[in-house]
Amino acid sequence: MSKTILITGASSGIGKATAIHFQQQGWNVIATMRSPEKDTELSKLENVQLEKLDVLDISSIEQAIKNGIAKFGKINALVNNAGYGAYGPLESFPRENIIRQFNTNVIGLMDVTKAIIPHFRQNKDGVIVNISSIGGQMTFALGSLYHGTKFAVEGISESLHYEMKEIGVKVKIVEPGFIATDFGSRSFDFQAGDISDYLPLIGALMKQWQNPNNTVSPPSLVAEVIFNAVTDGKKQLRYRAGDDANFLLDSRKKMTDIEFFEMMNKQLGK
Repeated sequence: MSKTILITGASSGIGKATAIHFQQQGWNVIATMRSPEKDTELSKLENVQLEKLDVLDISSIEQAIKNGIAKFGKINALVNNAGYGAYGPLESFPRENIIRQFNTNVIGLMDVTKAIIPHFRQNKDGVIVNISSIGGQMTFALGSLYHGTKFAVEGISESLHYEMKEIGVKVKIVEPGFIATDFGSRSFDFQAGDISDYLPLIGALMKQWQNPNNTVSPPSLVAEVIFNAVTDGKKQLRYRAGDDANFLLDSRKKMTDIEFFEMMNKQLGK
């Protein structure tokens, strides 16, 4: 009997690549997104069911899980992928944008997880994969909101693994580096504001992000890491994705705060 995975944020990028990869490996896939009617690819694949799910709408979360179980009988794994990045000086962000960032990346993830746990507990089986980032272990300038959410995901996941062990469920964290997705457009909220004091830092960060020498991995690489995390049967909690993730996270662990900040500032020309 084929196993089944539910993926949030499957309309593009990492989520879409993960849906395709699991389908190619013989899994049933519940690919969830806010606007499934706009899909032109996943719906054509065998054993893929599209469901409308907005992590800010609890009723849509519950309905997507219910429909997925009705279709495939059992859900074996969950990938919490839906999210976006808010960057810019904290002063520049309206309060509603701050709340939306945390509601989407943190509260939404917890709502989806909480909704599926009873099903996993009933079956005494399941894997929860939370998509974090290198930004859940280290930070870049102007990312206090985004990094705040990803640090939260890391803490939530690490603590959750203790209680999930009691019901036979594994928790995994995947930490991608820079990925060639649309993160910088539809999945990005940048607030530059009009405070001149921050303009040099904003310009330096933008220049660094646009550096053609940056290491960027395809979404398919992250999909492979997610598949390994779901299927390897190990107790391992964290999985990195991308050579840059390995370099930056290793550097962060080896260096003192001052040493790491100096390295990052040097990259910004500071």
